[in-house]
Amino acid sequence: MAFALARPGALRPISAQRGQSVRVAKPGLLRTPAVAARPRVQTNAAALSVPVNQLTDEERANLARELGYKSIGRELPDHVTLMDIVKSMPPEVFELDHGKAWRSVLTSITAMSACLYIISISPWYLLPFAWALAGTAFTGFFVVGHDCGHRSFHKNNLVEDIVGHLMFAPLIYPFEPWRIKHNHHHAHTNKLVEDTAWHPVTEADMAKWNPTAAFLYKVFLGTPLKLWASVGHWLVWHFDLNKYTEKQRPRVIVSLAVVYGFMALAFPALIYYTGVWGFVKYWLMPWLGYHFWMSTFTVVHHTAPHIPFKPAEEWNAAKAQLSGTVHCDFPAWVEFLTHDISWHVPHHVASKIPWYNLRKATESLRKNWGEYMTECTFNWRVVKNICTECHVYDEKINYKPFDFKKEEPLFAVQRRILPDSAAY
Repeated sequence: MAFALARPGALRPISAQRGQSVRVAKPGLLRTPAVAARPRVQTNAAALSVPVNQLTDEERANLARELGYKSIGRELPDHVTLMDIVKSMPPEVFELDHGKAWRSVLTSITAMSACLYIISISPWYLLPFAWALAGTAFTGFFVVGHDCGHRSFHKNNLVEDIVGHLMFAPLIYPFEPWRIKHNHHHAHTNKLVEDTAWHPVTEADMAKWNPTAAFLYKVFLGTPLKLWASVGHWLVWHFDLNKYTEKQRPRVIVSLAVVYGFMALAFPALIYYTGVWGFVKYWLMPWLGYHFWMSTFTVVHHTAPHIPFKPAEEWNAAKAQLSGTVHCDFPAWVEFLTHDISWHVPHHVASKIPWYNLRKATESLRKNWGEYMTECTFNWRVVKNICTECHVYDEKINYKPFDFKKEEPLFAVQRRILPDSAAY
């Protein structure tokens, strides 16, 4: 089983005869040496779309290799509930350890302080590396606040609110608006229309775009710039009071006041002592590095050619949270600085599991439900598919690219020049 281009630019799975394989129609797209060496079968617009639940174990394994994943799980049976999965995990993964929680705060503050020092002594040609390191350390601030928002940091909710606001403030992230919308994402993960974290574009959306809007959407959601798209999400979702109910607004206003207060005090002081370049050097570039990880973690965890978004009437919580969330291994230094947020599947099964128990919870899920999980190691092939192919909602094949009608130069060039490595 392989993915082929049934129409120019449109990825879809196709079936092959027994003993044969399928070649990929476009050069450089999902191509591996093993695939290139196998017998070729020509494809055309009549290629058959096959859901994952109709594939054999061997076909799923082949599909996983071609898409850059270590494994693609079978479809979870309909009778399995989310509570069944939660109850299968050992009780200790839900236990809070205040010592580990506060050590994560200390780790992030220390790491960011060290990164700022490294930035201060780095020659210009090493600054990109220093910024990348600082952006990763900055992401640790978010993860601490993230646990506070899920009530998995401390037994005292007031402590969580205070720590959450303080850790989010340097990121210019209003804590309460984020908490409200993020919890909505957890309640509706990969549900069409409802999921607020990441969502495929619909053809109805595209029909409303004028040429300028179409260009901007395609550039920012159809290229590697998508790995910074959380900047737009942050701006659109978290500063508009109209997106919140009357009951929610008082707490939202407090969070906005904390963010604006930080900006009013810290930014002028930083510019006064270090100049505009200092503002860019010590805050803006690390902040953009943080948004790289915000975007990358989100899209890798919830976007894949074989993982569907479902309308409300077809949505299944257990399937969305377990099978619809990808486990992705990142370099050890990234996982250390970001407090294991990439061990993400158990977090979606039960959001109250604190970050320091995510590894143990993942091992439990692998033992009991591993055949239904998708796993990968961060690689270019996964990223390439997300950026160049997974754009527009399709009821039958999950995703199709922006240029599903006729291949466009923006995407044709990317498909040929972006790295296609799937090493793990």
